[in-house]
Amino acid sequence: MDRTKDIIIGMSGATGSLYGIQLLKLLKKEPDIRVHLVMSEWAGRTILEETDDTPEQVCRLADFCYANDNMAAPVASGSFPCRGMVIAPCSMKTVAGIAGGYTDNLLLRAADVCLKERRPLVLMARETPLSAIHLENMLRLARAGAIILPPMPAFYTRPEGIEELVLQTCAHALGFLDIAVQEKRQWSSRLEQEHI
Repeated sequence: MDRTKDIIIGMSGATGSLYGIQLLKLLKKEPDIRVHLVMSEWAGRTILEETDDTPEQVCRLADFCYANDNMAAPVASGSFPCRGMVIAPCSMKTVAGIAGGYTDNLLLRAADVCLKERRPLVLMARETPLSAIHLENMLRLARAGAIILPPMPAFYTRPEGIEELVLQTCAHALGFLDIAVQEKRQWSSRLEQEHI
């Protein structure tokens, strides 16, 4: 595992901007981590639709925030060392772009770099239902080394609301980058505890 301080968070325009925002908030608590954020134009629009935040406020949660058309950003190069990247949410357009090696913007290029450099790339893919094209693209990425982590809630944690559901999934995603989040509730079977 790359032990550098730098992590890339990408946000596409799919619904589920809460996942990207929660990741940024969790990483803000990690003093030894530097966060590089790349947001698509539609990610900014979705933030406005789904939350009370603005794209500018979300950018301030990161140490560095890059325009999606800034192909000169450090995260566009394989010589930039990082622990890996999480795209949350990850639209099917973004999945298709990465799967096809079509790196016409910074979000796609940073993901492509992680794949080619064999760094963790976690895609919190958002779509339902999934077409055969979506599934084939995700299979192609999984075979290339990406971690496909659709944000599916875990109810065994007995969540008390949406925030806890989002938190559990984000903690799971960060685990692939070797970051343990204290708020994560671990699996523990009540049946096992009761010796039934």
